[in-house]
Amino acid sequence: MTKDLPPEDTRWDPEMLIAARAFDRRVAAMPPIVLREPFDTPRSINEKLNLPLTAGGPAMAESTDRWVMGRGRRILCRVHKPIMAESLPVLVYAHGGGWVWSSVDTHDRIVREYAAAAGIAVVSVDYALSPEARFPQALEEVAAVVRFLHAQGAQWGLDSTRIAIGGDSAGGNLALGCALMLRDQGDGEILKGILANYPVCDDDFANPAYRAFGAGGYFLTEEKMRFYWSAYVPHAADRRHPWAAPLHAQCQGLPPVLVHLAELDVLAHEGEAMAARLQAHGVQVELEIFPGTIHGFLRNTEHVGKARDAIAKAGAWLKNTIGEH
Repeated sequence: MTKDLPPEDTRWDPEMLIAARAFDRRVAAMPPIVLREPFDTPRSINEKLNLPLTAGGPAMAESTDRWVMGRGRRILCRVHKPIMAESLPVLVYAHGGGWVWSSVDTHDRIVREYAAAAGIAVVSVDYALSPEARFPQALEEVAAVVRFLHAQGAQWGLDSTRIAIGGDSAGGNLALGCALMLRDQGDGEILKGILANYPVCDDDFANPAYRAFGAGGYFLTEEKMRFYWSAYVPHAADRRHPWAAPLHAQCQGLPPVLVHLAELDVLAHEGEAMAARLQAHGVQVELEIFPGTIHGFLRNTEHVGKARDAIAKAGAWLKNTIGEH
């Protein structure tokens, strides 16, 4: 059994374990992803590994690629609409990948799943990756998309008064950070909800989840997370900034938040701490931890029932938060 294969742990959800082993077989069949520059080849390998997870899923009435100007560049936004309507509520979604990997392509199915489950549009943002683009560029690009939709969303058939933001892992970090940035800059009223899927919230590698799952065998490791932090926020002092590490934020004034976590994940402890901090600061928050799952489980909707359950629950929450009432 290699370092990356799941260990014998009775907590594993059986479907999750099968999916994880299948993914590890794909990893073993490809060249290793090397955590150093240049990143063109590693990113290409990452795309090939993850694109099979995007196959199938809900058909959209319309999917289009559009662009928004932000930070001096054109930001690709993939817009999914499950139905054709004059003015759809919208979830702005930031993909995961440690701020270093992945794209709107690798996360195409998960955003279509949310669109179908909630009956809303989803705008998936292809923000600039690290280490070429460092904190806060990706954050500012996601915020630029949100501000554009608030000002001109009607051009895309979207309701500028019903906008939520979401993301998974590094994208969950960007969703929370963007909400804090907008609030601090006087635009907090734009967002009506935040969907944070196993978000990165801090760089504390000594917490219980890192001790339990960080050595390997559960997909995301301490070694990987140390690399991702060094790529996105290379200066240690910046990692105390609440837009980079939301667990250090004053959270008052944020809109309702839904936090979905995987049980067997190095990010589980900080995700729970983030939910507690939000609640302590008066933010309406819902938290659910999905037993037996690992980091990234939400993109396994084809094979893991708990991923489908999580999508359905988030869809109901989004519908209640920004959908038709």
